[in-house]
Amino acid sequence: MNKPNDLLCHVDADDIDCNDSPNEHFNTILNARLSRRSLLRGSFASAATAVLGATGLSACGGDNGPPDPVPPVSPAPAPEKLLAFGAVSKSLADTVVVPAGYTATVLYALGDPLSATTPAFRNDGTDSDFEQRAGDHHDGMEFFGLTAAGTPSTSSSDRGLLAINHEATTDEQLSSFFLHPTGGTTTLPRPAAEVDKEVALHGVAVVEVKKSGSAWQYVKESSFNRRLTALSDMELSGPARGNALLVTKHSPTGVRTRGTLNNCGTGKTPWGTFLTGEENWSGYFARGAADDAARGNDKSVVALKRYGRSQGARSRHGWETGGSDDKYARWNNSKLGASANGSDDYRNEMNGMGYIVEIDPYDKSRAARKRTGLGRFAHESAAFSVPAAGQPLAVYMGDDSRNEYIYKWVSAAAWSAQDAAPADRLATGDKYLDNGKLYVAKLNADGSGQWIELSLANAAIAAYAAYKFADQGDVMVNARLAADAVGATKMDRPEWCSVNPKNGEVYYTLTNNSNRTVNPSGSSQLAPDSANPRAYTDMKGASAQNGNPNGHILRLKEGAGAAQATSFTWDVYLFGAEASADAGKVNLSNLTADQDFSSPDGLAFSPYTGICWIQTDDGAYTDVTNCMMLAAIPGQVGDGGKVTLNYAQASGATLAVDTFVGKKAAPDTLKRFLVGPVGSEITGIAETPDGKTMFVNIQHPGENTSQANLADPSKYTSQWPGNAGYGAGKRPRSATIVITKNDGGRIGS
Repeated sequence: MNKPNDLLCHVDADDIDCNDSPNEHFNTILNARLSRRSLLRGSFASAATAVLGATGLSACGGDNGPPDPVPPVSPAPAPEKLLAFGAVSKSLADTVVVPAGYTATVLYALGDPLSATTPAFRNDGTDSDFEQRAGDHHDGMEFFGLTAAGTPSTSSSDRGLLAINHEATTDEQLSSFFLHPTGGTTTLPRPAAEVDKEVALHGVAVVEVKKSGSAWQYVKESSFNRRLTALSDMELSGPARGNALLVTKHSPTGVRTRGTLNNCGTGKTPWGTFLTGEENWSGYFARGAADDAARGNDKSVVALKRYGRSQGARSRHGWETGGSDDKYARWNNSKLGASANGSDDYRNEMNGMGYIVEIDPYDKSRAARKRTGLGRFAHESAAFSVPAAGQPLAVYMGDDSRNEYIYKWVSAAAWSAQDAAPADRLATGDKYLDNGKLYVAKLNADGSGQWIELSLANAAIAAYAAYKFADQGDVMVNARLAADAVGATKMDRPEWCSVNPKNGEVYYTLTNNSNRTVNPSGSSQLAPDSANPRAYTDMKGASAQNGNPNGHILRLKEGAGAAQATSFTWDVYLFGAEASADAGKVNLSNLTADQDFSSPDGLAFSPYTGICWIQTDDGAYTDVTNCMMLAAIPGQVGDGGKVTLNYAQASGATLAVDTFVGKKAAPDTLKRFLVGPVGSEITGIAETPDGKTMFVNIQHPGENTSQANLADPSKYTSQWPGNAGYGAGKRPRSATIVITKNDGGRIGS
């Protein structure tokens, strides 16, 4: 997801749905469905693929209502084969490739108008009004059903709302060059018009989609359509609301802020709202070269450095130079005013970014709320534990940067089934997301782990010498420092996470880490450990990629107490690797050519089929294939065994690392389902409740194009989706695609 601070990055910087009706509990129905299927059966077909074309969807057929529970007196239906498709081959083509028998069509792309009065997108850099258009870099996404009357529905599969993150823009130097007529300004100061356009391209969109006949389309004139940008008004809620660290010129009481930024992963609450994670937000702020002294070298300097803003740091786009207006000044994070509390400048502005943000997709009149109780860091997705009446809810999260941590929030309130369809959805969010406990994970070498509470009641936090926490709000705002204090396990960039609806186990993608090394030097380098066990060299042509360049997927099984457990067991579900890599130290999951992948990022379980969908954001393997999406049928924690990796150190000693590897992949448990266009990341996944329609995002195709080649489309590394017949111009565009099965069946079966 637009990753700073790693070897694969182009930037220099650091869901389970629930039944909300009084009917039988969703998980009871789901487990019955899953148990009556032969989850580990599928066909190992040869790779036969279908390529995205310029036309609409093939006929879907079938009904659009929710699948009915099997009547107890009826015989069980024949088991549904999962992963019953031919594995897609690796591809370097500038197109979207899906299996034979499936059709993929572009639905909603950068610049598409979201109102009846907004003109069609010209895609030549002259477009404006992005507050009423699709933003850029489509990322995490969730589907929210609508009835024919336009009311919320958990069962509608032919009409709904897509809530979509618009994470960032494709840029070189300072400018988002594809979005300006001649590439934009690459020196400071930046023109106000360019800054305004780029700010509006970030954030979130809510867009109505519906099926008409057999084809899906987005509804340009829908009253539900909504954009939230990096300037939209937001409420701060939870333990840090009103905290001294959130006081700014814009909000002297520290209860509001403007905008959501670098939105990456998502979540869907059991009460029907959308959660979006703010990821690499710190790089958007500038900080003066003498700011440490201006702040009196106080503890705020420690916090700023921990979150990637040392004094003298330049911002990613130079938005602070757009003019004297307050909307530009806010991007300068320096102490410029004379006040003691920051109410006359934006020294604390960055503290208003880095949260899980809750949005009611059905009600555009309600301001979004930043849930400070879930901690402040580089958030990806937010995955809920399987709701159980009378038990707290857990929300699992990861901090996407090298050597960062895995977190869990546990609500103080116990789940009530009545809250599945509340009159006030954001007030329900207050109930479950503002009061509770935040934990960080420590993973042990024996396959066990602990959740450590981040609280001033923890002596390690209260007495932490590197940073003096003032109160619990301070702990939430500076969760990374609190996690440092308790000695949490530093991970290989925790990205998306998801909960297996069949057994409640939690899966985390660990995308990669160039800072793993057998001979660490300096504080940023780490030796391999049990949960992050690989340190190796992966050659990309003549280029050596060191560390853990291919990433892995970790999974956790909670101990006694389920969501509120303070202990767990873990193993590594899959290791990313090339099929030809060393099976003893790299390809530990025994991946074949139909399964090999690198840099897992997006991950989500299908609520209907239980398939685990894995998406990649890779640069290590892109000389062989574009990024991809795979379908998997996982087992459970402990279904494999212990492996010891032995590393020869420079000292002559041997470093022995024990790790726990899940059952090796088989042809019927892991298959490549999709490969994207050149330069793209595959991200964002949502399904309709019947499992027959899937929405996937294609982010930043053509991102490695040089701004110097803007005038010559033949030199773009991608021309997608224009080359698939969608929209005007040849400049590449991030987009949402819709995938259906030609026989009208469920995706993946």
